[in-house]
Amino acid sequence: MAVTADDVSLEDIIPISLDFAVVEVSSPDELAVVGADTKVRVSYQEEELELRLPFGSHSRFFLSEVNRTWSEVCKSTTQTPKFEWISKYHKATRGQGVVKQALAPLGTTLTKLNQHRKTEKSSEKKGSSEKEKGANSGTQNSKQAYAVPESREDRDDLVRSSSHTTSNKAQILAMPQFGLRDNLIKCELLKNENLYTYTEDFSFFLGTYNVNGQTPKESLHPWLSCTATPPDMYCVGFQELDLSKEAFFFNDTPKELEWTKAVSEALHPDAKYALVKLVRLVGIMLIFYVKKKYAKFISDVEAETVGTGIMGRMGNKGAVAVRFRFHNSDICVVNSHLAAHIEEYERRNQDYKDICSRLHFRQLDPTQPPLTIMKHDVVLWIGDLNYRITELDVSNVKELISKKDFETLHNYDQLKRQIDEKAVFVGFVEGEIDFQPTYKYDTGSDKWDTSEKCRVPAWCDRILWTGKNIMQQHYQSHMTLKTSDHKPVSSLLVIGIKKVNAEVYKKTFEEIVRNIDKMENECIPSVTLSKREFHFKDVKYMQRRAETLSLLNDGQVPCQFEFIQKPNESTYCKPWLTADPPKGFIAQGGSVDIELEVFVNRSTAPELNSGKEQIEDILVLHLERGKDYFISVTGNYLPSCYGSSIHSLCQLREPIQDMPQETLRDMAEMVGGDNEGNTEKPLDIPKELWMMVDHLFRNALNQEDLFQQPGLRSEFAEIRDCLDTGIPDSLPGSNHSAAEALLLFLDALPEPVVPYYSYQQCLESCSNASQCEKVISMLPQCHKNVFNYLAAFLRELLKNSASNRLDVNILATIFASLLLKSPTKQDLAEKRKTQEFFQHFLAQGSS
Repeated sequence: MAVTADDVSLEDIIPISLDFAVVEVSSPDELAVVGADTKVRVSYQEEELELRLPFGSHSRFFLSEVNRTWSEVCKSTTQTPKFEWISKYHKATRGQGVVKQALAPLGTTLTKLNQHRKTEKSSEKKGSSEKEKGANSGTQNSKQAYAVPESREDRDDLVRSSSHTTSNKAQILAMPQFGLRDNLIKCELLKNENLYTYTEDFSFFLGTYNVNGQTPKESLHPWLSCTATPPDMYCVGFQELDLSKEAFFFNDTPKELEWTKAVSEALHPDAKYALVKLVRLVGIMLIFYVKKKYAKFISDVEAETVGTGIMGRMGNKGAVAVRFRFHNSDICVVNSHLAAHIEEYERRNQDYKDICSRLHFRQLDPTQPPLTIMKHDVVLWIGDLNYRITELDVSNVKELISKKDFETLHNYDQLKRQIDEKAVFVGFVEGEIDFQPTYKYDTGSDKWDTSEKCRVPAWCDRILWTGKNIMQQHYQSHMTLKTSDHKPVSSLLVIGIKKVNAEVYKKTFEEIVRNIDKMENECIPSVTLSKREFHFKDVKYMQRRAETLSLLNDGQVPCQFEFIQKPNESTYCKPWLTADPPKGFIAQGGSVDIELEVFVNRSTAPELNSGKEQIEDILVLHLERGKDYFISVTGNYLPSCYGSSIHSLCQLREPIQDMPQETLRDMAEMVGGDNEGNTEKPLDIPKELWMMVDHLFRNALNQEDLFQQPGLRSEFAEIRDCLDTGIPDSLPGSNHSAAEALLLFLDALPEPVVPYYSYQQCLESCSNASQCEKVISMLPQCHKNVFNYLAAFLRELLKNSASNRLDVNILATIFASLLLKSPTKQDLAEKRKTQEFFQHFLAQGSS
């Protein structure tokens, strides 16, 4: 697949006109397999192309867009549009070789793309040999279309479709639903599910392994083939797959292929498996296999990732997940790597909550809200959760391990305590731990950590689950594997999967339809609202505030609700407000809770800080075939240095929340360095920036992993309040929280430290140190001061690199992305140029 824009070039154009057609051409044999790709034939005049589209919502959306465009062409003209520019374009591009082809709608054209990857030669060779066979050139093209690069060619990707087929009647429950009647049928079917479903047991092998950036040096067979009989499914998770900076900053690693190959070679030899899905975020990878004979019963496969690293976005920590439907059960598998270090259990709790709240899967029906992790019948959670053993010193821990007194030792386990306190993993189950801790060993041995730090052994690597009809057959570590400083862990779960009795299902469906037909369609739906006015007091930057709106269906019929747009507005609400869910279905006599959430971020803060925008909005709640309800949302926003401009902050000698709203509005309207009307000399740099940098300079020059390990959200809130109010006069919180607060401050600036108008100059001068300095010297005074002040501070950090483990590359990568922002989307080449530009200012001799 193409990774960046550099991997793709235009090869040919097919106009969407009256001569254009798209026809689905899947064979009867393929239609009988839920895992089959969607095959389509695209034709235009004499040209014909056959494509295989992979499973998932992307393909569905693509086809719907192509059909919509074709329909619009048919409506708008009776003659074929003339594309004179195409002939000129063909002359310019004739002779280019086709490597791989795909389709993308651009206005009223369909475009074939060339992907230039390292696999070009092998792909061309494969293509030419197939051409020699004669046959159909369109078919040959289809084999090239959407082909995976060689690095993933070994994947036996059989399961790629989400479509409904006659071979699996239960799929009707997952089909896109449109309109009140369909939703009512679906609701009644789910309510009566026990009438037409029964359970059958299937075995799931779950494995997790933190490989510490190593390559596979030994067979994984003792881990993955440890069961007497072959499991029906494999869900294998890795963490720290690659610890290099390339993997961290660009999410690119050759180790994905190496470990995937090692897994495929170590699967149980007594069964044949198909790869369903592989998903990776930096070093966190999840691979999902199923026995080939069960592939046709898997559908609705979607994969998502979420990073919880520094600034809540970087992928060095976070989770990857796959959701799928197996027969009639919805299953979600999560592989996570949570925050490290023994004292950071609160940060781990926060990572878990962030993963649960931010990881969403798109549904088959794009009009439906996305699915969260917990909206599945079964959730399987694996990974390096990093919870440690506390209140015991290392000698006591090792003594209990030598006695195999794991029950006593487990009482000091942070994860057990946090679950008991209902702080995390509420509703999840973990099997009894009767194996020794899986962390930390000397690499290549079974010896406990002999390094200077002498880490306390801990059960970092865990497997938990939630759902009905689940029995654990084993839960164990695998001591024979010595590649990493962790030991791999496995669990075999037997899960009762819901299957459908087709005959009973049909009778139930028909009975439901008959009952719905008897209902009085003329009845007007209505609801009672718990409140119509919501006021959010003292809203702060990046502080989530939520209130609940309850809807009770007090009418005679089920109803469907949706928040709709007001005239001349593109969305149903202001960007700082969300309603969850924004639409839904309520059975007769039923109710639903809607969470109204106010959250001010870097994109919405500037207008609110200046007073140009207020916390005020009207939501229009519409009932299908019913009336509209109007809900008032108001509040007061406490202005913050976060989201305020450098220029404005340099005018403020007092904390921002002590300033009148009119003063803040006037300052926001001042242009550049225009200080007319302001008799006081502006500050050289914002005092808030000075407080954060000064705090770090005095306390964190030797702090390990500074700017790479996230802080606590609660501590960020305290730092933000201190900066905005001046109380207290020194910053609270840890060094990591102060460092992250500084990064968030730079990220939230409406105009970056290097203004957008200077961005292109920076790129052009990145290889010349003197030219780089000249660009900075031309910046407005306050921006220039901030840039030089930050560069000087970072140079001080680099003087202490032996203790803080920072280097020029790390600091250039992190800070260049914040100080030099592109006014448009930034590509990889530009990103590298911004880093090269900033590196000149990190050299010790820089002024």
